[in-house]
Amino acid sequence: MSRLCVLIPAAGRSARMRGRDKLLEPVEGQPILRRQVRLALGLHLPVMVTLAEDRPARGTALDGLDGLSRAVLRDANEGISASIRAGAGWALAQGAQGLMILLADLPELTLDDLKKMAQAHEKAPETVLRATDATGKPGHPVILPARLFGRLQALRGDDGAKPVLQSEPVTRIALPGRHATTDLDTPEDWAAWRDRQEKPGP
Repeated sequence: MSRLCVLIPAAGRSARMRGRDKLLEPVEGQPILRRQVRLALGLHLPVMVTLAEDRPARGTALDGLDGLSRAVLRDANEGISASIRAGAGWALAQGAQGLMILLADLPELTLDDLKKMAQAHEKAPETVLRATDATGKPGHPVILPARLFGRLQALRGDDGAKPVLQSEPVTRIALPGRHATTDLDTPEDWAAWRDRQEKPGP
């Protein structure tokens, strides 16, 4: 079995939340960041969360979770690339053959979804994998093989791994419903999503 590491970038600014922190929004009775970390830990793989110095409440939300690595980034203001650089360096030091980038604001992802991605990586450890929703729309998580760690460590700005994904063949892994694409960035997004949870369709 190839060794896979999981990165949860949690050093962003929640700039569109108008003072609220989207990673502390409650989902299933806990901050969504804690929920996502617990899902990742359920894979029994190495997990790292990147955090920003100026948002200590996120670190507090993770207290009591065992088996978790944390990295507080001094360059967090640069954007998600700072988290990916840190994650790639950490995965390289772990001797990993792949890095799963799991965004913290995807409230519909399940442990089964993450297992499906991890199993696909086991079968094709040199391949870039990207989750899609049921319609085929690209989403997250994404798994990048170790051969790309050097390029990930050279990323800059807030485009994340897009430059790498655009230059590589990508195998898409379909997840149920909108599990891979429901990301919530504004108070209105959160309100609409909660309304849908309370009023499920037929």
